[in-house]
Amino acid sequence: MVAAAAATLVSSAGGLLAMLNESHPQLKSHALSNLLILVDQFWPEISTSVSIIKSLNEDGEFGQHQRRLAALLVSKVYYYLGELNDSLSYALRAGPLFDVSEDSDYVHTLVAKAIDEYASLRSKTADSSDVAAEVHPRLEEIVEMMLDKCVVDGKYQHAVGVAIDCRRLDKLEEAITSCDNVCGTLAYSINVTHSFVYHREYRQEVLQLLVMVFQKLPSPDYLSLCQCLMFLYEPEGVANILEKLLRSETKEHALLAFQVAFDLVENEHWAFLLDVRDRLSAPKSLPSESVQLGANDPNHAGIENSTAPEDVQMTDGSSSVATNVPETDPKEVMYAERLAKIKGILSGETSIQLTLQFLFSHCNPDTLISATILNSVNMKYSIRHSAAIYANAIRYAGTTQNTFLVRDLVCLNSATNWNKFNTTAGLGIIYRGHLQSGRSLMATYLPQGDAGGGRGPYIEGGALYALGLIHANHGEGIKEFLLDRLRSSNVEVIQHGACLGLGLAAQGTADEQIYEEIKRVLYTDSALAGEAAGISMGLLMVGTAGEKASEMLNYAHETQHDKIIRGLALGIALTVYGREEKADALIEKMTQDQNPILRYGGMYALALAYRGTTNGKAIRQLLHFAASDVSDDVRRTAVLALGFVLYSEPEQTPRIVSLLSNSYNPHVRYGAALAVGISCAGTGLSEAISLLEPLTADVVGFVRQGAFIAMAMVMIQINEASDSRVGSFREKLQNVIQDKKEEPISRMGATLASGIIDAGGGNVTIRLVSKTKQHKVTAVVGLAVFSQFWYLHPLFYFVSLSFSLTAFIGLNYDLKVPRFELLSNAKPSLFGYPKPITAPSATSSVKRAPAVLSTTSKGKANKVVEEKANAETSSLQVHKHLLLNIFCLMPVDSLPEKKAENQAEPSFQTLINPARVVLAQEKFIDMLEVCRYEPVKPAPSGFVLLRDRKPDEQEEFWLINVPLPPAVPDFGGLAAAAAAAAAAAQRGFSAAAQQGSSADTNVDDEA
Repeated sequence: MVAAAAATLVSSAGGLLAMLNESHPQLKSHALSNLLILVDQFWPEISTSVSIIKSLNEDGEFGQHQRRLAALLVSKVYYYLGELNDSLSYALRAGPLFDVSEDSDYVHTLVAKAIDEYASLRSKTADSSDVAAEVHPRLEEIVEMMLDKCVVDGKYQHAVGVAIDCRRLDKLEEAITSCDNVCGTLAYSINVTHSFVYHREYRQEVLQLLVMVFQKLPSPDYLSLCQCLMFLYEPEGVANILEKLLRSETKEHALLAFQVAFDLVENEHWAFLLDVRDRLSAPKSLPSESVQLGANDPNHAGIENSTAPEDVQMTDGSSSVATNVPETDPKEVMYAERLAKIKGILSGETSIQLTLQFLFSHCNPDTLISATILNSVNMKYSIRHSAAIYANAIRYAGTTQNTFLVRDLVCLNSATNWNKFNTTAGLGIIYRGHLQSGRSLMATYLPQGDAGGGRGPYIEGGALYALGLIHANHGEGIKEFLLDRLRSSNVEVIQHGACLGLGLAAQGTADEQIYEEIKRVLYTDSALAGEAAGISMGLLMVGTAGEKASEMLNYAHETQHDKIIRGLALGIALTVYGREEKADALIEKMTQDQNPILRYGGMYALALAYRGTTNGKAIRQLLHFAASDVSDDVRRTAVLALGFVLYSEPEQTPRIVSLLSNSYNPHVRYGAALAVGISCAGTGLSEAISLLEPLTADVVGFVRQGAFIAMAMVMIQINEASDSRVGSFREKLQNVIQDKKEEPISRMGATLASGIIDAGGGNVTIRLVSKTKQHKVTAVVGLAVFSQFWYLHPLFYFVSLSFSLTAFIGLNYDLKVPRFELLSNAKPSLFGYPKPITAPSATSSVKRAPAVLSTTSKGKANKVVEEKANAETSSLQVHKHLLLNIFCLMPVDSLPEKKAENQAEPSFQTLINPARVVLAQEKFIDMLEVCRYEPVKPAPSGFVLLRDRKPDEQEEFWLINVPLPPAVPDFGGLAAAAAAAAAAAQRGFSAAAQQGSSADTNVDDEA
């Protein structure tokens, strides 16, 4: 206030500036002190004499305090001039006169600048092993003072962020341990580390520190601790924690161990999970083999056997473990029982069985769209025939419902060559999860020994591919069979299917024996088999890089087959998954190669090495290639790869690719569409939909195809109540599928999109990041290989690897599913299944009576038209329910009752465990206060372990028996069954038509 009052009494700083030229030091000191008071108002005038003030700062005969005054004055002048670097430099020279506790814009700005400068210097020091960047002592002192101030003021999250950014792990530990809520601050630190630390090695250092702090706590957060250990790949630490919890005498700790295991399984890092499982020690006095869970033991997943030994059975949580533990040691008996359960969880088979049951019981796809697709299929165009097969497989992924194929094989029986391969392989998507019965299900189509099965190479190759899809990431029981079939066949198509199946079944295992056998196929230099071998080698060695990648790159330079080079390019990219800066050398080789196919692989390598990191360097590189490369393939893939780098922050993607979506080059526009689809999948992001809408009407057919697929990925599990554009998009898909004037490639895209948008019967979404912010390896790899379907259509099935169940499944101590109510605090229509399409109205086919002057005649004509329309509506309802009966095995007891008009929709909904809960609905889910069960951790979805508040009362369980599908017959048998089903359906439609007018003929024809 005094300074402000003094400033108002002075109209110019000229007198004080003149005093700077005096010879007496006291006069200069007086001038500097008063100029500091006036600088906020008269800085333009003072700036003309800044050189004189700088000379005073450098004058050795001038007192230290006076030199600091001069430095502070220069700093403030430079601040107002916008020269922040010079301002900070002189503020550091001012020493303690630069008071960081002062509450002014000048101090706040320079402190922020100081922190940025310090963080930059510390980062350069860490990145450069040769030269350490020089850090000014005063700069370090300012940063430390700010960190201490944040801790004193209770701003612990600010201190954590600054400490991590400045690489001051000592201050990070101090900030965490000083706060009252250590667990909450640790969770915040983990989130910041995953979101904003872009260097993998430094991220590991931070997480190692957080693990150390966790372990010092009296009651650590085991859920977060095990997630950190998983990122650091320390299975021994996780196994020790789980064993400690399992050996505890309380059920509470056992429930926590089961919850930790389920949370780890969600990350899909199967090599790590199996390593943890194998490190769990056997009970004392109990032979280790008696608790090892074999691949053929269905009991270990908590699924009880019934009549058929290979059936997927009821979830009653029973687990039979052969124990030799003496009766006098009940603790070991208890541990053995718990160990069997957690091994079933860690192997993934418990969650697979529960998912299979949920998808079977809740399957609710738009069944009429299947009829629409079949009616539009022209066997002259194999591309549309294949699209129908792909769409059906994705629509019923994991549901076990293959009635589409059984009913309509009259159409599919005419499939030839690759369509036979695709049809057979599609069964692997529908039956995914039948780990014990997959081989028997596909027995009809599998090659039998050296002689084969006589069904043709395309069917047999497709069956081997299907086995890989059924056992994706869980191929312990099928790898040897696939390996044997690969060794015993010299047929290209069979080798192709066997390689893809092996890559899926053994993904990420780095099995040396399988690698050498696939390499043998590669070195035969067969274009078709070699392409699949290259991809399979990448799947096998996901994230390992090293010598194998160099070996693959060398062979890519030797071979002359573009198909093999392309398969190897993608395979090499898969080997650098998640390696970040460690993959830079290999990426540099690929992106600078003269062969455009290897540069194309380099784009995938950039995408997968920096997946989900939003790394600025990777984004700049991809944008550079998208704008400057001479190859359209490289440019398209560079834009597409942005989706993988940015998927952890999907809101950024539409903004970054918006200009690229308007490019003159259709390949760039296609890449922009898929980049948005990959990055924003399952989000329903409005900006993403707005960007994709114009591309669905692009002048180029393949751009429309990409836009349809991308839009379906964004809109998956979004309904009309959430975004009104969903309904119009579904209607557009139906129109494009039926439009004979539309280009085949666009109709293919619309058909595929119709399958994706209803994937898994409407109960799955595409999710690349788990709830704990971990990257889902299988999902990311699946989408990367899926995007290669541009060149090899059967790779479209890889999109199923990215599917994630959206459900709340509560489990008790016995891993049973009790029935209880949940509360969804939102209108039921907001997150319900999308409305099914309606059969086309036949009103347009009714010929209206000619206009006459008599009002009586007009009345009679209108009455006739109304009666016909009513009859048609009734017939269409019967038509729809007959299709539901055929496709989904639903009983046709009665037509659906009409919903009461003008009935107010409730603002909440009661759900029964297990319940479908989509991603956007999670924030509205609550447990009822009167509920018998309480979750071990607050979780709105996923597999949630429950405490029973009333353990003495009898429980009611959710029991669902998923029938084992019969072994699929050969094409001849299927054709006969389909013909019978079609005849029965036709009789039903004809009976319904008799109730209406002659206009119903159109409905019969479409059916």
